Amino acid sequence: MPTKALPTASALDTARLLLGVFLPTIAKGPIIRRPWAVGLAARLDLDTKSVDLVRAIHGKYPDGPLMLRVPIRRQAVVLAPGDVHTVLAQSPDPFSPASSEKRAALSHFQPHNVLITRGPERTVRRALQEQVLDTDSPVHHLADRFVPVVEEEMGSLLASATSTGSLPWGDFLDAWYRVVRRVVFGDHARDDTELTALIIRLRKDGNWAFLKPVRKATRRRLLQRIGEELARAEPGSLASVMAAAPTADGVDPVQQVPQWLFAFDPAGMAVFRTLTVLASHPGAMAAARTEADGDTTGRRVLPYLRAAVLETLRLWPTTPMILRQTTAPVEWPAGLMPDRCGVLVYAPYFHRDERNLANAHAFAPERWLTQEDDGWPLVPFSDGPVVCPGRHLVLLVTSAALATLVSDTDFTVAAGQDLDPGRPLPGTLDNYSVTLGVAPRAAAAS
Repeated sequence: MPTKALPTASALDTARLLLGVFLPTIAKGPIIRRPWAVGLAARLDLDTKSVDLVRAIHGKYPDGPLMLRVPIRRQAVVLAPGDVHTVLAQSPDPFSPASSEKRAALSHFQPHNVLITRGPERTVRRALQEQVLDTDSPVHHLADRFVPVVEEEMGSLLASATSTGSLPWGDFLDAWYRVVRRVVFGDHARDDTELTALIIRLRKDGNWAFLKPVRKATRRRLLQRIGEELARAEPGSLASVMAAAPTADGVDPVQQVPQWLFAFDPAGMAVFRTLTVLASHPGAMAAARTEADGDTTGRRVLPYLRAAVLETLRLWPTTPMILRQTTAPVEWPAGLMPDRCGVLVYAPYFHRDERNLANAHAFAPERWLTQEDDGWPLVPFSDGPVVCPGRHLVLLVTSAALATLVSDTDFTVAAGQDLDPGRPLPGTLDNYSVTLGVAPRAAAAS
């Protein structure tokens, strides 16, 4: 007896999802954000509308995953929490993270990266990433090197911002890139803006995936520069750990590095957004300062500030679309999902579900310090066997940055969106439009 097919959305509902969810998310930039599109999404509240649309579609098609009527490829959307766990727990096989769209986008700057690799090569590339990034350790073994770098660059940024009384996004981003270059390559790369410009140019092309030819000469130049950095491998950098690690055939260490530069970029966005929320939420700021002031770990273990970053990523995920592609047909209770089928988890739908998530539209870092939401798919770093291998390192660096920023400085939101703690937070936070007012901390100055 033939296996039944999964439920399929009508042509109208498919169009609604494509226009109301896919298009706004892609327009904002899947590989590097387009500021104008983020600003437009914030003004029109497009992300809130996208979540509402997915909720309505899920109500209409409660059994899933849901197949869409698209002409080019087979595509499914995951709408139930249990199905999210199934997809992420069974990655990379049969749900491969190397989807066609992701491969087309990331090939612009890292065609042999683990994220878009399948088979045995993926295994060895993933093992190398986990070794270098200390995936299983909450505190990276080079924390004694990385934390002072963060403190120094954030301190320099604060000195400049205090003198002018303001901190716009662009100034923060420049300082953050200095942190990233020093963590990845060492102190000598602090001011190597050319290297950052190379990957930004290619990431902008990656936003267009299949629709834009690869700049092969620029990509070759980027990878050559990374190869040179690995060859010099300054002690105390991620590059030095990579260079010292044993490698197997097919690992291609050079092409595993661009992802670090890529991933640390949205981490900086998370820091600035968290700082913006803290500036408008006195209770959360007080809790952050209490932890920073009482810290005895050298800013290596900051549970509340790590939770604050996670909460910001829940509210405004920097990877809103988690993509997978089946490597074989998959049997679900509702029917059969075909081979080479694209699978989409739209994270904001689950992150903002007030029906199942307490204070879904509020900033509540405490949720990450309890088991209150255990089992619900809050997936700021994805989950399962292909969870982001650098999640602990990102949280180490971002929480140390926040501790440095809030310890002796008062912040206000001088320009940008209103983040009233007494009202639901917006579906989009346009960090590009935010300017923070900066002054010495009143308590510290008295």
